[in-house]
Amino acid sequence: MTLRAVVKGVGHYLPERIVPNSEFESFLDTSDEWIRSRSGIERRRFAAEDQTTSDLGYEAAKAALENAGLQPDDIDGVVVATSTPDLTFPSVATMLQQKLGMTRGFGFDVQAVCAGFIYALTNANALILSGQCKTVLVVGAETFSRIMDWQDRATCVLFGDGAGALVLQAEDGNGTNEDRGILAADLNSDGRYRDMLYVDGGVSTTGDSGKLRMQGNALFRQAVEKLTSTAQTALGKVGLTDDAVDWIVPHQANIRIIQGTAKKMGVPMDRVIVTVQDHGNTSAASIPLALSVGVTEGKIKTGDLLVTEAIGGGLAWGSVVLRW
Repeated sequence: MTLRAVVKGVGHYLPERIVPNSEFESFLDTSDEWIRSRSGIERRRFAAEDQTTSDLGYEAAKAALENAGLQPDDIDGVVVATSTPDLTFPSVATMLQQKLGMTRGFGFDVQAVCAGFIYALTNANALILSGQCKTVLVVGAETFSRIMDWQDRATCVLFGDGAGALVLQAEDGNGTNEDRGILAADLNSDGRYRDMLYVDGGVSTTGDSGKLRMQGNALFRQAVEKLTSTAQTALGKVGLTDDAVDWIVPHQANIRIIQGTAKKMGVPMDRVIVTVQDHGNTSAASIPLALSVGVTEGKIKTGDLLVTEAIGGGLAWGSVVLRW
């Protein structure tokens, strides 16, 4: 028998405030058509002034636990992917423990920006395979609206707020690619590309949170190549090829990146989960959000083979192959 980390539940949460592209026209030299044509984004959600990242994560976590039929004290560990924590410390994960009423286990945050959920999922898988945990709650939650420069039309129209969550649980498999659960993962980073996507502030530099800065064209050129490569590398680790994939569930950054990656992998767009039009780029929250929407819409079904991939600041990128 082979131990697998199997998805037992999924959930997501979006703030109430919907921000259509047209809202930016009142203070920026932009338009709905300009934003749609360059990103595929039509609207996004922004958190209320009194909503924090842990608030969004809590709602997504509750939904995932309910979907899994589990209680908070069934969870051994909480891994949260975020670049916009409530506070410098403590971690959002420990805040979620408190909000959920957990009286056991542990929690920690992972920061790999838009690739954060892939990193968190890979860490959760390792915790299960090592025997450290039986059940892990994995959350991606962001309030990127708090680090936008509202005069930079190239970036502020792209991002949104939200949260998604998965519950992973140890389960015996047969050691084949037909097993449910995480089958393979691939992680990468290269600090030489740090200036392509970064925030110009921090505790030990400016003393404040700073604003997001991005070299969009340069990042686009890196993204398609690196996302295709990491997905194919992860598939290759278990002897699978692109044609075995039922669904690509990509980081929802830009429709052109999503389309370019799918084309290079030879996967038609009707086998790609796309939510960028409704949510914008929610960074570490985008993949669990897309997974939850895909399940809710009846697209992703038990037994489907998924590849999920992301790239973010660092640059950091990676992928996970899992059978739902």
